[in-house]
Amino acid sequence: MNIGSEAQNRNMVNELNVDEGEYAEPVSPTGQYFNSSELSICVLAVLDSDIPIDDSPALALLKDVFLPINPRFSSLMVKDENGVKQWKKVEVKLEGHVNIPNFPPGLSPESYDNHLSNYLSKIAMEQLPHNRPLWNIHIIKYPTSNAAGNLIFKLHHSLGDGFSLMGALLSCLQRADNPSVPLTFPSLTSAPTTPSLSLKTNCIFKNIPNVLWSAFNTVSDFGWSLLKSSYVEDDISLIRSGGPGVEFKPIVVSTMTFSLDHIKQIKTKLGV
Repeated sequence: MNIGSEAQNRNMVNELNVDEGEYAEPVSPTGQYFNSSELSICVLAVLDSDIPIDDSPALALLKDVFLPINPRFSSLMVKDENGVKQWKKVEVKLEGHVNIPNFPPGLSPESYDNHLSNYLSKIAMEQLPHNRPLWNIHIIKYPTSNAAGNLIFKLHHSLGDGFSLMGALLSCLQRADNPSVPLTFPSLTSAPTTPSLSLKTNCIFKNIPNVLWSAFNTVSDFGWSLLKSSYVEDDISLIRSGGPGVEFKPIVVSTMTFSLDHIKQIKTKLGV
């Protein structure tokens, strides 16, 4: 169920078609590639909540916290008079970006797991409208096996890469112990010290093999990528059928949960 009514959505389209405002910035080549007639890629970010989600402050939080993070969140991708794609600032009708689905009431958390997976699969296949900024949020108010509620962000990949988008989402969060303090993560980096000249010289010589090895890996990976994209095909496996047109078939989103302890074990095993 979309919070915005059909009439509101029609008004929003009419307002966005008005040629007003300044271009914020040109669209990068990568952004144009991710949003073209041949390709459209979105990112789904799912946040779990330990407590039931109250959707009443959603619009205020989006206006005051989410939109100011990045001007692209309130911009359209349009072509200027020369046919060059630009980001253009618009007035955002937030009601059209917030979705609250209705699942059958009174089910078990395991049943809502299936409903959540089916809902993720559904919205993953839907195209974002191009007459408004390229993002949506979905508020899931039903308890699953892992959470009391879920908040799903669907962001078009032309808005940014995974690192910048995750940074934007994390910047919206607050610490539970002290909401006035920005969200931080523990770091193992010790305080920097000023090395002596001899230590600097030794470090330079010790780093030469690492630099040469990194250069070799870069050239090797780049050459292998060219071969794979032009001449060599991946082997047939459980995750690659090799069938023609497989990229146009429906997809199903599945989730798997790893604890931090498991992640640490994986990092230790892989030595990364």
